[in-house]
Amino acid sequence: MTAEFIQPDLMPALPEMVMLGMTCLVLVVDLFLPQEKRGFTLLLTIVTLLLTIGAVVLVAPVTEVSSFGGSFVLDQLAVVLKIVVCAITVVVFVYSRDYLADHSIYKGEYYVLGLFATLGMMVMISAHSFLLVYLGLELLSLSLYSMIAFNRNSLRASESAMKYFVLGAMASGLLLYGISIFYGITGTLDITQLTVAINAESWNHPVALGFALTFIVVGLSFKLGAVPFHMWLPDVYQGAPTSVTLFIGTAPKIAGFAMAIRLLVDGLGDLSVDWSQMLMVLAIASMALGNVVAISQTNFKRMLAYSTISHVGFILLGILSATANGYASAMFYTITYTITSSVAFGVLLVLNRKGFEAENISDLSGLNNSNPWYAALLAIAMFSMAGVPPTVGFYAKLTVLQAVVQVDMVWLAIVAVLFSVIGLFYYLRIIKVMYFDEPIADQTTTIKEALDVKILLSANSLGLVFLGIFPSLLMAYCILAFS
Repeated sequence: MTAEFIQPDLMPALPEMVMLGMTCLVLVVDLFLPQEKRGFTLLLTIVTLLLTIGAVVLVAPVTEVSSFGGSFVLDQLAVVLKIVVCAITVVVFVYSRDYLADHSIYKGEYYVLGLFATLGMMVMISAHSFLLVYLGLELLSLSLYSMIAFNRNSLRASESAMKYFVLGAMASGLLLYGISIFYGITGTLDITQLTVAINAESWNHPVALGFALTFIVVGLSFKLGAVPFHMWLPDVYQGAPTSVTLFIGTAPKIAGFAMAIRLLVDGLGDLSVDWSQMLMVLAIASMALGNVVAISQTNFKRMLAYSTISHVGFILLGILSATANGYASAMFYTITYTITSSVAFGVLLVLNRKGFEAENISDLSGLNNSNPWYAALLAIAMFSMAGVPPTVGFYAKLTVLQAVVQVDMVWLAIVAVLFSVIGLFYYLRIIKVMYFDEPIADQTTTIKEALDVKILLSANSLGLVFLGIFPSLLMAYCILAFS
């Protein structure tokens, strides 16, 4: 008796197929382009991302659909996050163009690696199987390793890539070990069937289950950058080219959030009491260390790295509430944080075009005197990260705190507020440096930025205020994803 092959429905995976096909096209076309026509590679890359967004909208389902034996799922969560990931990546590539050219690393491989990383993120977002989660994660990680070391003339970038590679390999190994234990005790790799298999066994494997859950949470914590698995984050942020730091600090955070939702909520929702306690410890430690250590930083990129750690703590607060409102709040927080980060690093990229590597806080001294518009844009981003109204950061923090209070964890909300007040110091310090310190000599020259970058960066920054005034425009989609 021969097994019958069942043709899977390929339509849910249409965006991934479009992305893969167009990425291969970009790779081939770039081989025949001279350096002076490298802009065509960027144009083709942006077209790839826009076509992918169009494909996501085209196949967006009314209700959840799955394919490939249930290992690939397309629901409202996947639709929203894929669109955001592709849109953020477009912004990152546009901001990076002039930086790459000025540092003699304006090559097509940068965009190809970025597209493959985006493909890995999209796979992670729709993965409903442990195997597919791991494949997407490795595709993303391998691309990021190469992007961090992209500037071969920089020893610091090579060192950062090596640190990320070694620690990332350890984290992937721990995650894979947790997956293997779950497979051993349940006999399935399907995330949907995981809880069913666990509940079906009236067995007594609490030790094995505890180890498996711990390894899963450790792997997730590393990818998100939560304490104490944050060691790679400051070094990678500082050592990588600023254009790569911009990419790492934005879109992969959305994929990490999706991975956490798929594994913890979709797969292990019945064990929420156990993983919520783990996330609580990670959240408090991340907010504490991130905000306190960021105060002493003199490097702007490194300060934003510790700031990221503190924001990851807030994201974990929304997830650990284990409610639909908490998940939606965490999703809203993640998306708005990536938008805010793109503004902060975008302004830094523009300043880098002046002929010096603007990455220290002192490089922003007196920025308002020489470039008041960019000082204002960066100030909006800092206010948003600090959670000052009317920026979107205020509403993002408020919704997460509300979700925590609703599950009777008022003390945890108070702790989060206290650490946010501490974080307010180093954000305001950036504004003080820009508006009240004397400008440095290198900033006396007016920035000659490209018009498209200026328009996009301005819209990006003003969008933080717009979403702060009208947060329901985005929050409605976040709530729909978990309804």
